[in-house]
Amino acid sequence: MKIRPLNTDEQKYTYTQSTQIEGQTGCIGHLRGDFGTGGKEFFTSWFDRRRDLKTDQFKSELDEVINALRSKEYGLLKSRSDMSQYANNCPNSAFEGSYTTEYGFRVDTEKHAFLIRCNPTRGDYNFYCYCFVREWLDQHLEKASRGIRFITSDYKEKFIIPDGDKIRITLSDGEQLDRTCRYIDDYHLEVGNNLYHICEFAERMEQNGNTVIPLRSSLPEQCYIFVQTENCVGIVKKGESGFYRTEIQGGKPSETNAIANKMNEKLGISKGQTEAMKAGSMFGWGAPAADPKNYDENGIPVKIKNKDYER
Repeated sequence: MKIRPLNTDEQKYTYTQSTQIEGQTGCIGHLRGDFGTGGKEFFTSWFDRRRDLKTDQFKSELDEVINALRSKEYGLLKSRSDMSQYANNCPNSAFEGSYTTEYGFRVDTEKHAFLIRCNPTRGDYNFYCYCFVREWLDQHLEKASRGIRFITSDYKEKFIIPDGDKIRITLSDGEQLDRTCRYIDDYHLEVGNNLYHICEFAERMEQNGNTVIPLRSSLPEQCYIFVQTENCVGIVKKGESGFYRTEIQGGKPSETNAIANKMNEKLGISKGQTEAMKAGSMFGWGAPAADPKNYDENGIPVKIKNKDYER
């Protein structure tokens, strides 16, 4: 049996999904467990999703996987302290969960995939094991990696976001709604708790006078920029137009620019992210130039494949 850390795309599937996504991924159900007050007990509860997929082969494989993970050889589910030690030895398994750092692992058998989310904290449930038909899950992950398309009502592409990213809907009265979007298939998406055909969503937005922009998770919430016309450092915020002026500046423009670069560097913001933030604030957040993947490590634009935006 092989166990490995979850990749970023897999992490979101260690939480309960909508009926549509569970159907697409072949989610059979999930096992929830904890190690009790002493840290060495083992209490579990099972939650069905697709009873028609809960075959005898699946039940046998689930038992084998859980028993192996409780054994001394693996130890992930042996006790709370063993889980903590295992997680600490796999730092690349860590990810930010709903309210704390959690750890994710995947175990595959011939027919099934087991995605395990761990939280070795006393007083919490210590693990969730979501169980899938392996082929269905992998097919969905591959398709979802293409991203979610947003179009106009006449099918002109506006922008694409990764599965699980957010959009900001600005209503005709100015109210703003931020919603998480999920990939269903190439023509359907979830916006918050609602399911839409991509054309239906576009039509509704246009009919109601709403505008939609992406809030890319690949961008920081804000960054510093060099405002050449005023020789000062400005602040750009994700999803907003223009910039906020600061009183920070150097003597020469090159010095002010260096200050802004240094401040971003301290925050871990790359040059590509900075250029994308500047572009979004000036040209709109749906523009290809507002996506950091379209820049190299030096913040230089790279050729965009979409023929409408080739440089």
